[in-house]
Amino acid sequence: MKPPVFATLGCRLNAYETEAMKELATAAGLDGAVVVNTCAVTSEAVRKAKQEIRRLARENPGAAVIVTGCAAQTEPETFATMPEVTRVIGNHEKMQAETWTGLAAPVDLIGVTEKVQVNDIMSVRETAGHLIDGFGRVRAYVQVQNGCDHRCTFCIIPYGRGNSRSVPAGVVVEQIRRLVDKGFLEVVLTGVDLTSWGADLPGTPRLGDLVMRILRLVPDLARLRISSIDSIEADENLMLAIATEPRLMPHLHLSLQSGDDMILKRMKRRHLRDDAIRFCDEARRLRPEMVFGADIIAGFPTETEDMFANSMKLVDDCDLTFLHVFPYSARKGTPAARMPAVKGPLIRERAARLRSAGDVALARHLAAQIGQVHRVLTETPRMGRTEQFTEVSFAEDQPEGRIVTVRMTGVEDGRLTAVPV
Repeated sequence: MKPPVFATLGCRLNAYETEAMKELATAAGLDGAVVVNTCAVTSEAVRKAKQEIRRLARENPGAAVIVTGCAAQTEPETFATMPEVTRVIGNHEKMQAETWTGLAAPVDLIGVTEKVQVNDIMSVRETAGHLIDGFGRVRAYVQVQNGCDHRCTFCIIPYGRGNSRSVPAGVVVEQIRRLVDKGFLEVVLTGVDLTSWGADLPGTPRLGDLVMRILRLVPDLARLRISSIDSIEADENLMLAIATEPRLMPHLHLSLQSGDDMILKRMKRRHLRDDAIRFCDEARRLRPEMVFGADIIAGFPTETEDMFANSMKLVDDCDLTFLHVFPYSARKGTPAARMPAVKGPLIRERAARLRSAGDVALARHLAAQIGQVHRVLTETPRMGRTEQFTEVSFAEDQPEGRIVTVRMTGVEDGRLTAVPV
């Protein structure tokens, strides 16, 4: 039997779910297929998905091509009309064992003639957990939440992921225990709208409650990270964990999207500019070594040069270190797609300016680390990451998958260089 080929596009959550799909496909005995897990966050992501499908079909002649993920969920007809595609599977269906059993069965036994197997994601109510034995070699990712109840005007993702669903805390803790027993030193909590975790669970716990529970009940876990959060929804216990729990890593990625109040209102975000600055100031007061990454969109409809300047200034006002810049991309069916658009060349020019500001911010952070001592989790013999998630290069091999104490000696190719202490 030839193992299926998997390709993942888009977010870390997609990568996590690809690992879960591999287990399901292997258990079902799927033979020699190509599976493409797509992203829908921008129209460019959909274009790249089609490009990847054609490439993999050429490289794997005769193989069944199965397309899934957010783009398959939101616009299945786009992929169903491609001659290379055999089946289109929805985001809910891709996590079901029976889907893969059906795909692995001989054609005359499947009993399903439709090319598209995509149901209404909004009707899904069960929790999001898809337990796997570990994703990554030294850092494990645990999905604790899926979907989103908010409707930002630019975002298609709720229509690809459905409404928010949370994995119960007990299930999360048990999985993390298993991962620690397997030797993982660092676990990252992931989700589509992570700070909404718990809203659909009995007692409506908050993300901070989950973080504190994990750290209390899994004392052998060396490092816990949180992926992207909505800072306006940070709860009291999350701030307490930032202040008091050294095993919670001092790096947060924030879903900011803009630094201008009018644009934030037109995006239907739940925070204003001053809220973002206030959160960063408070988190850094509680944990002085805290660093921030952020998502920012350039060229949202109606954005003037003065409005964009507010986003540029936010990089310094929040003292951001890692910028993830999105040139605005209209998604059909979203309210923003009907707003007066900024011209494409101007969007790209603003995105380039934001990325340059991000490069300056990162260089400033790297320079400030020279001479400092950090504990680094080694991902390869020559590369690791600090507690602040900054990349570090080693001149000599280090033991892989260990936490080593090193002194920063310089900066090279956007990474810190270091030697053991």
